[in-house]
Amino acid sequence: MEDDGTDIGPVGVPHVPVMEGQVVEGLRPRPGARLVDATVGAGGHAAALLQAARDSTLLGIDRDPEALATARERLASFGARVRLRRGCFGDLAAVLAEEGSGPVDALLVDLGMSSLQLDDPGRGFSFRGSGPLDMRMGPEAPRTAEEVVNEWDETELAEQIARCGEEPRARRVARAIVHARPLRSTEELARVVAGALGRGRPGHHPATRTFQAIRIAVNDELGELDRLLEDGWRLLAPGGRMGVLAYHSLEDRRVKVAFRRWAASCLCPPGLPVCRCGWSRRVRLVHSRVRRPTPAEVERNPRARSARLRLVERLAETT
Repeated sequence: MEDDGTDIGPVGVPHVPVMEGQVVEGLRPRPGARLVDATVGAGGHAAALLQAARDSTLLGIDRDPEALATARERLASFGARVRLRRGCFGDLAAVLAEEGSGPVDALLVDLGMSSLQLDDPGRGFSFRGSGPLDMRMGPEAPRTAEEVVNEWDETELAEQIARCGEEPRARRVARAIVHARPLRSTEELARVVAGALGRGRPGHHPATRTFQAIRIAVNDELGELDRLLEDGWRLLAPGGRMGVLAYHSLEDRRVKVAFRRWAASCLCPPGLPVCRCGWSRRVRLVHSRVRRPTPAEVERNPRARSARLRLVERLAETT
């Protein structure tokens, strides 16, 4: 597992869209296209897609009201070509139905944390400064990090840190957290984890994996991704493309498996006694291998270093 950028990059840097050129090239927005940025964040990718395709329209979705406010300001120059609304990308099919939108021509899902979230100590995502144990990406999240840290039992914590943080010494971390309760700040949590694990490798804080695991629990990140990947190809028009930017192996494995399943001749779930497709839906992988940022981009933007881009294209249906 690679870290997800929680502890890299200078605080306060402006939001830089990751792999912007490769995203635009891969999604191939055409004039008049219907675009969706399902994690619009600060609007960087959305602006690049709109600029690349004249007369295109874009629906931008995010669960974070602060991110939507920033995107609204950044995308104001595109006027009526942009519509923004709050929502979760896992509920994208329902959101598109509510918007009266049919299948789309280009869909982007960026699973990374935005600089807006990481650089605000009050959001509680980073241990670079002291802040509350919050970690909610949106106000609808059912719990805060403080509740997870202080209310889950040692076994639950250990299992979450091992599974979603891929921390090999998860039980030691969970035991230290339980013994140190109550914990109220990111600084306290980071100090407890570092005390349990010792110094990490250069450039990697020992609490990175634990913070990731707790953040995933707070926001149900993997559950949301699974909901999208269940049958997300249906959201694309023939010729439409979907791109997913992932930042750690838990996400990327799910995307890789789903895209390969979609690319099979039969898209029914494995194990069904009778195939229920009715026809073969041809979906192809745009690239046979995952795309990564260039060394030059990583040098300019260290937070891009763990990014992985996968793209799929829906082809015409055949009966």
